[in-house]
Amino acid sequence: MSGIALLLDLLKKNPSLATQSLHSYSLLSATVAASAAAASVAAVNPFAYRAIFGEYGLPIAYCDAGASVAWNTEDISTGQSASEDTLADSLCKTKEYPLETKSLFSAFKLKSLAMTSLRSFLLFYLPLLEPRPPFEETDDLLHEASEEKPVDLVTPFHNSLKQIIREVSVVTTRRVLERFAVHHVSRRMAWKILKDLPKSAKRKAARGMPTLLFVYSVGRTTFRGHFLGVAASWIVQVIIEIYRCFFRKHINDDEDLDMNERFRLFRRKFYGTIVKSSASLVFASAGAGIGALFHPSTGQWIGCALGDFAGPIIAVICFEKFHLQL
Repeated sequence: MSGIALLLDLLKKNPSLATQSLHSYSLLSATVAASAAAASVAAVNPFAYRAIFGEYGLPIAYCDAGASVAWNTEDISTGQSASEDTLADSLCKTKEYPLETKSLFSAFKLKSLAMTSLRSFLLFYLPLLEPRPPFEETDDLLHEASEEKPVDLVTPFHNSLKQIIREVSVVTTRRVLERFAVHHVSRRMAWKILKDLPKSAKRKAARGMPTLLFVYSVGRTTFRGHFLGVAASWIVQVIIEIYRCFFRKHINDDEDLDMNERFRLFRRKFYGTIVKSSASLVFASAGAGIGALFHPSTGQWIGCALGDFAGPIIAVICFEKFHLQL
């Protein structure tokens, strides 16, 4: 670059050359200099480099190329900057969908397994701590019969172990379904299914939506995010019902049931499981939308938990009211 500039100065100082040839030489040398400058820029900074990674290094000045090609270099730089700005805007407007899948055996971690065990044991042992009604002195026979009956501690223990196995199976099945969703659905849909629901409700609350639209949006997001959990619970419950209907040895009168009766019983259990799971999903979504009105994150979580618990109970009460078996 500096050598070309020196050559231009020597040609301008030479009196033997004509003015027209000087002008043509300067224009030609300026064009060559501008081409060399553009080539050096393209070699050092590729297309859209500055728009993505920023401006680094020394800025290139175009004044050495001469004033005759200033308009040309200006048009080139303007077109390149416009294309770079367009690419940068498109990159900024593109929404990213981060997928964060939890460990496949997260239910077997110490903290999670301890919480599941504590919850299961409290569920079956707390009823044993209920206060018994006082007996009058005239009820001697009833009082003696109640004292002779020992407290059964083995059955709640077995039920607690079964509940622990069931909850661990549900969580593990959900992790398998999450990986299936990541590999077999679109990235956008997988992100909607696996997103953190309380954080999503908090982001929606910050947008200033109307009340009805906010409740609907939170309920729809909860429906998508809670679907895999309900599906995992449904799969585990169906497997349990298959074992109870076809493989478990019955001690009561159901032992003499033939295969047709077993299939009929399984169809009724299967239908009841679908109804309870659907009610759980619907009421959990509605509860999350209503709870988010009080607090975006905590209210959404509490409303979802309450709806998930109350949904099957409400379904059973409604079916019993209409004298339908479930």
